[in-house]
Amino acid sequence: MAGEQRPSDRIALARIHAQLFEPRATVWWRADRPSGFDFGTGAPESVSDAAAFISAQATQSEGEAILLDDGPPNPWEGVGPYGQGGNGMMGGTPYGRPMAMTTDDLRDGLALDAYSATFGPYLTQWPPGLIMETTLQGDVIQSVRIVEAPLAQDLLAATPHLELARLLRLLELPALADRLVRAALADPARAAAGLARAVRWTGLLAAIPSALARDESGGDVRSRTAGRLDALSAGRPADPAAPGDLAAMLIGLEWHEAALVLASFSIDELRGAIASPAVRMAKGAA
Repeated sequence: MAGEQRPSDRIALARIHAQLFEPRATVWWRADRPSGFDFGTGAPESVSDAAAFISAQATQSEGEAILLDDGPPNPWEGVGPYGQGGNGMMGGTPYGRPMAMTTDDLRDGLALDAYSATFGPYLTQWPPGLIMETTLQGDVIQSVRIVEAPLAQDLLAATPHLELARLLRLLELPALADRLVRAALADPARAAAGLARAVRWTGLLAAIPSALARDESGGDVRSRTAGRLDALSAGRPADPAAPGDLAAMLIGLEWHEAALVLASFSIDELRGAIASPAVRMAKGAA
């Protein structure tokens, strides 16, 4: 675990821990253990030393007990007319999990199964710490409620190197993302025209849909990404962007489009757009 953890994320962290295969091991890097996490070891402060320490720890762990009860999300055994938690055609919680109910699709009105769930704060495709309650029909977002803003990051995360690296990983270009991270660690203020050129040659900008998620100044995901490439070439910070109503911006997008939208803004821009956690909500009918 890297960085300080919010007390409110303790249960989510315990779920991640429980999902790891045995022998599971926890390493805390630049972080204090949250309440109840009285296991694991601390890693050295430097990035290179921490990486070597984590690799060694993974081979030496004898395992850790899970913190959560090993039970279903809802009681179901012996419940209902057939004893499996269901009730009627679609009621109850069969085998502990509610069935998806139908609602009209935003695009053509066709009634499809709608699935609601909480995503974050440890979802690797999203900014760290972001929590959203989201309703999906297939992979199309129907409604969004922002529960928690992303966690604040250090100054290195605001460099065009790391902002582009987040986007590159989403588009399955991890090797280039790693090169950008290494360049930022070496000298974040140094112009990297060669790296910017290498990113452009991948066809990154052509792979991003046009006119996706326009911000308050009229820019979209493609133009914001192009601006970061220009900033990387010049050795300067990227021009700021204002997302506006972030929740409303995500309505009607497919899942992969929403991930690109979130990655096209800096962490500080996203935090600024979420003025009051747990009260920003947008619905498809609005």
